[in-house]
Amino acid sequence: MSPMTNRHDAPATDHDAPHGDLTHRQKWQAFGVCVGVAALTILDLSKVNVGLPSIEASLEAGPTELQLIVAGYALAFGLSLVPSGRLGDIGSRKLMFVIGLTAFTLASLACAVAPSIELLVVARILQGVAAGIQMPQVLGLVQQLFQGPERGRAFGLFGAVIGLGTAFGPTLGGLLIALGGPEDGWRLLFWMNIPLGLLAIVFAWRLLPSGSTAPSGHNTLDPVGVVLLGFTILTLMLPFVLTTGQGDDPLRWLFLVGFVVFGALFVLWERRYKASGRSPVVHFDLFRLASYRNGTLIATVYFCALPASFLLTTLYLQQGLGLEPVYAGMVTIPFALTSAVAAFYGGRLVDRYGRSLVVLGLVLVAVGFALTLVVAVVTPAEATPWAMAGALLVAGTGGGFVISPNQTLTLAEVPVEMGGVAGSMGQVGQRAGTAIGTAAAVSTFYAIIAGADGDRLDVYHDAFRSGYFVVLGLVAVALVLGLADLRARKKGLVGQDA
Repeated sequence: MSPMTNRHDAPATDHDAPHGDLTHRQKWQAFGVCVGVAALTILDLSKVNVGLPSIEASLEAGPTELQLIVAGYALAFGLSLVPSGRLGDIGSRKLMFVIGLTAFTLASLACAVAPSIELLVVARILQGVAAGIQMPQVLGLVQQLFQGPERGRAFGLFGAVIGLGTAFGPTLGGLLIALGGPEDGWRLLFWMNIPLGLLAIVFAWRLLPSGSTAPSGHNTLDPVGVVLLGFTILTLMLPFVLTTGQGDDPLRWLFLVGFVVFGALFVLWERRYKASGRSPVVHFDLFRLASYRNGTLIATVYFCALPASFLLTTLYLQQGLGLEPVYAGMVTIPFALTSAVAAFYGGRLVDRYGRSLVVLGLVLVAVGFALTLVVAVVTPAEATPWAMAGALLVAGTGGGFVISPNQTLTLAEVPVEMGGVAGSMGQVGQRAGTAIGTAAAVSTFYAIIAGADGDRLDVYHDAFRSGYFVVLGLVAVALVLGLADLRARKKGLVGQDA
């Protein structure tokens, strides 16, 4: 049995104690700052989707540039997560949080005033880097502030807010575009971040706990490991970021050779670095914990499917059915509401039901997405948005039972001094999943459109159906992983080193 026990209801230990002697009120005030900024960050993964047609018309953007605005943000996010999480663990999470939030606000300003598509793409990538600096601090601080059942409730609230941010993003984006006009309304998507970011900086500086949780001897950074990991993530995600389904260079897949090479070098270096008595970037012992490993895999595959489903829905409703951005965004509101409610209660129920709750959630997501696909292609065009909204209500209920309970189970046995890097590795998986899933589904969608003739609506039906089959396949894989983990828990295998 590892010293990091692997029962999700294990008793709290000394390293699980929150930093300092914060009162109950102070802990939840700090949590409020963290979850608010996390929602602001996640909003930028979803609200920009509805702005793509407006950006395309305003700045004469092509498919590659539009893909970079969405997936490039996720790529930059993923690249900065682990080193930022490590820096927060060994230094001050509060300081890293404020640095990331400040950079995010400045990058949002650069996006808002960008005069060309090239500068918008650069600013958007910088915004992703900044988001990757602050997000590991959020997860690390939640680990630091709470333990036991209280941590489950905190992650339940966290999941509820993130679910709302993800699904309300398209609606909010559509409203801002309607307010600002079809030509430059997309700029408001970024302008809104600036006052919110400035306000959050003030509250973060006042309310977040200071200091380091790293034990003596664990306060060094491995620069070679950081560089090797960065190239590993870059070469994995880049070919998918460059996949648009419209005249893509097949040589982009050669980057995956680099992924294998850099990944192998990273593992060898990290093992050697740890053998020398120093603290590596990634503690591979974490992956010996079945709860952490399985939860990270489930989240990675699930996030291959979820953002891709939202983007496909938005593209189909706007381009295929001709809905205005604000109305296309509103179709996801039922998902947002049921996801938030289910996440809130999921955080309270996870200690009782464990992985069974996540499996139930994945079943409901699969059923909801399957219904979404069916009603999208068989209902009359005027009824389709309403029918899709009803189907997404079912999927949202499942989604709320997936994200926050899975997050709680994944991080339950991780020592608090590793909370930032453990959370950031999970986030890397999610951001890589976002890039891979979006590329696979959206490129399929556009490839069908580019190669098809005939009735316009029939073409979009075929494109949406093909893209959504990719989404359903990914949900099915996540469900298989969840069932495998549940079976292992019932046999008593989870809780042992693997």
